[in-house]
Amino acid sequence: MYRIFCESYANFTNDFEQFDARLAAAEPLGLIVDVDKFNSAKKGCTEEYKRLCDLLHFASQNIGRYPRMEAFLWTISSRGMLPESYGASDSAVMEEQVKLIDSFLKLAYWH
Repeated sequence: MYRIFCESYANFTNDFEQFDARLAAAEPLGLIVDVDKFNSAKKGCTEEYKRLCDLLHFASQNIGRYPRMEAFLWTISSRGMLPESYGASDSAVMEEQVKLIDSFLKLAYWH
């Protein structure tokens, strides 16, 4: 599942090389793909890290609506990526981000 996410994220970012609202919303997802970058952001408690943690928390609270999230969250938890609420993200943005992750997991960007 992690590999599917990473490859789909790469395909998505390549498809939207120019600025696009969905690409901007996907920014925190880059931390999931790059564990070293994630660990560095975690150590510095950066805004991008906080937004990702908020997103993971939001996803964990909405597993009923996005059932694939349960397995995905379990997969990335082994990499130290855990849901936590910092209040750094807007719920509308997180909704779009969760939909994007769900589309990755549904293979919408799988080539």
